[in-house]
Amino acid sequence: MITLKGDNVYLRALEPEDLEFIYAIENDESIWEISNTQTPYSKFIIKQYLENAHKDIFEVKQLRLVISSNDNESLGLIDIFDFDFKNKRAGIGILIKSDNRYQGYGFEALKLLVSYSFKTLGLHQLYCNISEGNEASMSLFKKQGFVNVGLKKDWNFNNNEYKDEYLFQLINN
Repeated sequence: MITLKGDNVYLRALEPEDLEFIYAIENDESIWEISNTQTPYSKFIIKQYLENAHKDIFEVKQLRLVISSNDNESLGLIDIFDFDFKNKRAGIGILIKSDNRYQGYGFEALKLLVSYSFKTLGLHQLYCNISEGNEASMSLFKKQGFVNVGLKKDWNFNNNEYKDEYLFQLINN
């Protein structure tokens, strides 16, 4: 069994050829609220990021993988961030391109990353932060076993209003 391969998707490392894909996602203003992005990214900056994407998760405390279909179409991104080896925890973020949502790709990718995080990285817990109103993400993480453990009031400011943010957690028993 390959850890990062499922029935319909596999997770792979970033490649230099992902420049246009990453550029399009990072500059999609419709998702800036989710990613806490404030300004566009240049192709130069993304190219530099891709050149350093090979660095070890233990060094840079994060890992970004491309969610790919079995026919090698890039469907989205999934991230491990705030990797804390001492406390054996990390955050997870996921983004599926809008035309590929609601087809089970996110669920399968998240399942693969959770398994990898617990079995390969030896983590004890994972968490994610989800903005109020993002029902699709809440449903996705709940289906994977994450539990809503907290509410951060007025946490994010966007479009001249504050939004609450929920903290979801999954502990590896």
